[in-house]
Amino acid sequence: MDELGRREALRLAGLTAAADPGMDRFARMVARSLGVPVALVAILEPDRQVFPGMVGLEEPWAARRHTPLSHSFCQHVVARGEPLILNDTRLHRLTCTSLAIPDLQVIAYAGMPLTDADGHVLGSLCAIDHEPREWSEDELRDLDDLSAACSVELRLRIATEQIRRDRDHAGVLLRASVELGRSRELTDLVRRLRLLFEGPAEPSYVGLLLADGRGLWRVADPDTVRSAEADVDRLERNARFPSSQAMREQRTVFVPDHAALVDGFGPEAVAAYDARGLRSVLCVPLPRGRGVLTWCWAEPHVLTVTEKAVLTAVAGYAGQAVERTLFVENRLSAAEQLQSAMLTALPAVPGLEMTALYLPAADQAMVGGDWYDAYLVPDGTAGRQPALMLSIGDVIGHDMRAAAVMSQARSMLRQATLGDPAHSPAAALAAVDSTFSVLPLGPGATAVHARLDPGADRWRLTWSNAGHTPPLLRLPDGRVSVLREHDLLLLGLPAGPWRREHTRELPPGSVLMLYTDGLVERRGSDLDDGIAQAEAMLSAHGDRPLPELLEAISRRLGDAPRSDDVAVLVLRVTGPGAGGPC
Repeated sequence: MDELGRREALRLAGLTAAADPGMDRFARMVARSLGVPVALVAILEPDRQVFPGMVGLEEPWAARRHTPLSHSFCQHVVARGEPLILNDTRLHRLTCTSLAIPDLQVIAYAGMPLTDADGHVLGSLCAIDHEPREWSEDELRDLDDLSAACSVELRLRIATEQIRRDRDHAGVLLRASVELGRSRELTDLVRRLRLLFEGPAEPSYVGLLLADGRGLWRVADPDTVRSAEADVDRLERNARFPSSQAMREQRTVFVPDHAALVDGFGPEAVAAYDARGLRSVLCVPLPRGRGVLTWCWAEPHVLTVTEKAVLTAVAGYAGQAVERTLFVENRLSAAEQLQSAMLTALPAVPGLEMTALYLPAADQAMVGGDWYDAYLVPDGTAGRQPALMLSIGDVIGHDMRAAAVMSQARSMLRQATLGDPAHSPAAALAAVDSTFSVLPLGPGATAVHARLDPGADRWRLTWSNAGHTPPLLRLPDGRVSVLREHDLLLLGLPAGPWRREHTRELPPGSVLMLYTDGLVERRGSDLDDGIAQAEAMLSAHGDRPLPELLEAISRRLGDAPRSDDVAVLVLRVTGPGAGGPC
């Protein structure tokens, strides 16, 4: 007997230990036609029989609508695949010890098989009398006709549910083509794979294993969903696990039940699946040997032709998503390393506090050209505290080239500053602009370059702005000024623009904030509105510790997707420093 096929038919039929109007109707017809006190539509489950159709049972069985197999005659009909007709169950060796006789008063029994379209016997339509009874040919013919009609009803339900599942499978394919195409990292891909499925056939676990030179390594589920193999981060190529076999042989491996797992795989695999309560697994290799996609079920599973085709197609979509994700991650790795090198550690300066924030764009497939920088420049005067140079900038563009140009622009700005005895911000920007006119560095960049000189009781800020978003200055009384003075961005004009410098005095308690346009610019919103919001935030939070200020900024940015990187450099004057008068 094909027990897995029978169980799948039971799942599709959807009959349980609950009253079903259609099945109750068949039980009533049996009771009227044969004149019996009890009639049942009995469905055999692995460890019990249930009665979706029932007439005449006494309590407590009537309320329960199920009995253990110790009370089941239906199991014999299913096992034999043919009717069971008994005039007196107490006299038959197959049934004489059954607890159904004393507990349910099943003395005379006539049961006809209920079958699906493939011939699986799902249960029985049975007539029961509390006294010995000679069943007539007409009674048995009527019972057989009714069981045939009941079987037709079951087949219609199974076919309807199968059609619904096929429609759901088509929905899975449609969702997979959309959702998996949106994944931006491997852990996100695993989450999207798991959320593709729903309904009775929903897998208990969906896992992604990727191949390397040694074997397979597991991509962690970001929601910490555990699998049978989840305790093993890596599987060797020759491991006796279903996923390893699928990878070695580059073919789909399906394990329908626990017996097949025991017969085909190693004790480690059996123990792992048993520990998680899983009984069935499907492993599909990804295209180009990239890895294996696995589905696990808590019950023995029947894999239909349609379902196998759908899951194989999903594995194809997943393989494409893995290829794309790994390609993007490789690009990101190089670009992020380059960008990270630009985000140098901030120097410790007496009389000043500094901190910085860098947030990548929400679309991590892109890398920006944002940077910030801070370094000391001694003027050669003995005993005088060095000046502090600050810069923040953004290369036009949002790709790997922008990140590379960012590296060059930052280095050129440092070199121009250190090569100028006066350490003039305007002169350094002009020198970089001249370089842009000679070298093919792209459409240009924006930057603010500034110098802070220590004084007896305050610091002096000198800055030049090459088309960048204006710095914000919060004074000790809480008022915030927008330092709007600016010149043209770094365009690489042959003659180079004339660049101006501006100065401000910064008494203790002042907070200076430099930032890139990702902080204040939103699609569909006015730039001035964004600057005004940043101004209000600095006014409200500027008296707090600088890390808390940046945390507040980060929280506000987290409320909406970012299409651009964000760099913020914040400085607070805490004292006069160790230098002489400015």
